[in-house]
Amino acid sequence: MPDPTRTWTAALIVIGDEILSGRTQDRNVAQIATWLNVQGIRLREVRVVADDQDAIVEAVNALRTRNDYLFTTGGIGPTHDDITVDAVAQALGVNVVVHPQARAILEKYYADKPGGLTDARLRMARVPEGADLIPNRMSGAPGIKIGNVHLMAGVPHITAGMLDALTGTLEGGAPLLSETVGCWTPESEVADILRQVEKAHEHCQIGSYPFFRDGRVGANFVVRSTNSEDLRSCVDSLCDGLATAGFDFTPGGI
Repeated sequence: MPDPTRTWTAALIVIGDEILSGRTQDRNVAQIATWLNVQGIRLREVRVVADDQDAIVEAVNALRTRNDYLFTTGGIGPTHDDITVDAVAQALGVNVVVHPQARAILEKYYADKPGGLTDARLRMARVPEGADLIPNRMSGAPGIKIGNVHLMAGVPHITAGMLDALTGTLEGGAPLLSETVGCWTPESEVADILRQVEKAHEHCQIGSYPFFRDGRVGANFVVRSTNSEDLRSCVDSLCDGLATAGFDFTPGGI
């Protein structure tokens, strides 16, 4: 059984000049955070880093030491600017080697493709020495895990496949549960209610997310807890508080 007193944490480094330039919009933060919640692990930090080896090394060493797990996305492909493997190896003080199983996977994958296993494609078999592989059923080239660091692809659907391969393999706590209550009111008008309800339920957190829709102002209140009974009690108290104050609300969100 998961230890209810233990909070497992993770950090994510999103690597790539294309993310920082705005040319590519990141979709991995949301899917990794959602997946981690199911594993009983909280995503605590996200850092976006350029394709700069020193910057990646600094980020890896800073985040891996204060979290149970570190994930990276991007920079493990076949081109010259894919330097994540080199940076992680430098951060950990190990050499870069060609993983024999990764090479075999790539040889099989590219056997019937034009050009076969080129030197550029072989770059995707390079790993920090001592690393294991994360299976990738989508495109052959595997992800990499070494210690508490997990190197994953930047392409979201490939990342999703790697996460699927990791499901159930990481130690974590209780999954984070959530329920949403929507209300057509500015969040400032219910701030005191939110504060009082959260204070009365120490094992719950309430996030407020305002929106403007159809010419009206509203907010969705997301209640989170690892305990289903605490979650239900908090949601009920929130609904009672909103009703007593005369606000219309919608269980499930708006």
